[in-house]
Amino acid sequence: MTEQRAPRKRGRPRGGSDSRERIIGAAVDEFGEQGYDGSTVRSIASRAGVDSALVHHYFGTKADLFAEAVGIPLRPDIDVPGIVAGPRGEVGERLVRYVLEAFEQPDIRRRGVMLMRTAIGSRLTTPLLAGFLARELIGKIAKTLGVADAELRAALVASQIAGLLLTRYVLKLAPMASAPVDDIVARVGPTVQRYLFE
Repeated sequence: MTEQRAPRKRGRPRGGSDSRERIIGAAVDEFGEQGYDGSTVRSIASRAGVDSALVHHYFGTKADLFAEAVGIPLRPDIDVPGIVAGPRGEVGERLVRYVLEAFEQPDIRRRGVMLMRTAIGSRLTTPLLAGFLARELIGKIAKTLGVADAELRAALVASQIAGLLLTRYVLKLAPMASAPVDDIVARVGPTVQRYLFE
């Protein structure tokens, strides 16, 4: 005699009304203890006491959940691969413009500056953010380049962008802080382009 399983019901997985908040809390704890690479959707779901399908239902991927839990104001893991895939001669300028135009928006700038300040001064947040950027940004850029030193090139781009954001929005170093976006794109874009392709 074979055991028959009840067919799985379609629709939203079961979870209480506070499931979303429990998942966020569990994600913060799990990312904090295990880092970005060491955390899984399954381990976060287990900590929250829910099925992993519910985590996917509310948040999608691990990167989506991380961005929600930590409050990342930009989603380079989603946006940057499309920028890099465009016409090669303009990638450097497009990357710099994408970041600057986003940070010129007050809400994104406020959350981004808070995240950068926290990451710089925290033994917990620094490796967490570094893991996310290494996997979801640098790794994805490197895959599109298809050259032997692609990871180094992508890391150089990340260092250039991080330095740009730090000097313009955290340190507010004059005249960088007040320079028009177009001027910075025109000056920094070619450097990013060189890191990527030359």
